[in-house]
Amino acid sequence: MTSSLIRGRPRHATGHIAVRVGHAVLGGVAGVVWLVLPVMTSVTQDPVPVAGGVTASAAQAADGASATDYVLPLVVVAAAGALGGYGYVRRIRRARSRTTPGVLSPAPPKPAPADAERQARAALVLADDCVRTSREALGYAEGAASAARALRVAETELSAAFAIWRRYEEGVPGDDAGRRQALVGVVGRCAEAGRQLDAEAPGFDAEWDAGDALAVAEGRFRQLAGRTGGVAAALAGAGERYGAAAVASVVGHVEQAKDRLVFATSRLNQARQCADSGDADGFRRDVRAAEGAVAQAGLLLAGVERLAEELRTAAGLVPAALTGAEAELAALRGTALPPRLAHADAVLAGVRGEVAGGSYDTVDALRRVVRAVEGTGGGRSGVIAAGAELVARSALGAADDFVGTHRAAVGAEARTLLAAAGRAAPADADRLARKARELAERDVRAHGNPFAGEAAHGSGVAGVVLGGVLLGEQGDGGPVVAFGGPESRGRLG
Repeated sequence: MTSSLIRGRPRHATGHIAVRVGHAVLGGVAGVVWLVLPVMTSVTQDPVPVAGGVTASAAQAADGASATDYVLPLVVVAAAGALGGYGYVRRIRRARSRTTPGVLSPAPPKPAPADAERQARAALVLADDCVRTSREALGYAEGAASAARALRVAETELSAAFAIWRRYEEGVPGDDAGRRQALVGVVGRCAEAGRQLDAEAPGFDAEWDAGDALAVAEGRFRQLAGRTGGVAAALAGAGERYGAAAVASVVGHVEQAKDRLVFATSRLNQARQCADSGDADGFRRDVRAAEGAVAQAGLLLAGVERLAEELRTAAGLVPAALTGAEAELAALRGTALPPRLAHADAVLAGVRGEVAGGSYDTVDALRRVVRAVEGTGGGRSGVIAAGAELVARSALGAADDFVGTHRAAVGAEARTLLAAAGRAAPADADRLARKARELAERDVRAHGNPFAGEAAHGSGVAGVVLGGVLLGEQGDGGPVVAFGGPESRGRLG
């Protein structure tokens, strides 16, 4: 028997309809009895002779009254039937089109799959943003041990949410009920990550207020400002030594870092003015906006320094990787497929030519050597494994920095692949991270140029967007980078 929950109509609604139908039937029966009763009485007795004193007109009046007795029951029957039918039809229409509280199904309507998927994507992006901004803010509050623990729990929940969504995108589970439950799991994990951060936001604020936040932010600002010259020189040197293609992914990073430091300078100056005037809310907002800008400038400069170091390390590994790869290929001859061995031989020959030719992208060369050997079923030697770890670490770092500095424009797909790369083996991690970076760049291009530069104070510009992050706003304030989840991230605006 079909449950009333599945039918979408509660049982007491059906009962109301039955009562109305019963009323209509009862009224009809009463009318019929009323109609038939005079007929039954008129045929069971002999007619009574008309008294001599009764005139013909009186007899005609009696006949008229008898006719009225027939008409009135017919009217009643028709009226009862019409009322019953109207009530039934009206009840059916209300049950089908009800949108207001009343007789509702105990089971809420299920969202369409497309709506549930959009909700899951939005939850992933929001939770990832909260984790990232909380991680950045945590570096500016010393002694916030409970906040650090909450961040670790939130990172674990977010990682699980990304893993569920990744399986969902791959078609697992396959049944409709399981897929709906997977989406519920994604949203639930993201909500728990946010709850953990929100719960510790007040404690973080207390730790932040207890320290000298302005001095810490100014100290980090000065440190980064002093590094920009050296980082710019390192970038130029790497480009000359390894070629323009080797450093293409970080070209412009130093200039973008300087833009953020200019923004930080403005906000730090405003924070000092707020401190002098006793504007506590303005002080917090400006300092934390400056912290966000300094944190992103640090990511950009660190990315350049990291790539320069990876290029140097790879340059030392490539000759050894070539030797190890040739040894592995020699051992695989006769066991691996000849086309794969021929392709690997061609790749190694090409890399040897680049090494002999002078400047080349050492990380990319190492990647090609590793993939060539892995394509034949090898890659177990120590030098090949070390090379695989290096190229995977390089791809992961570059993709994570890009998402972090453009997060307002990057969607769930790129973030999901990046999270999957962090859990994968080196060969898969490199592939997934590079794909994540590609998707993130596509999102940024679709979003538009996120680098707006520094807005002049008092120009009427509502806010400054740097790297896709709204760092602060003029006038009545806005969201700033701070520790917390969805419920508390805008508390300083």
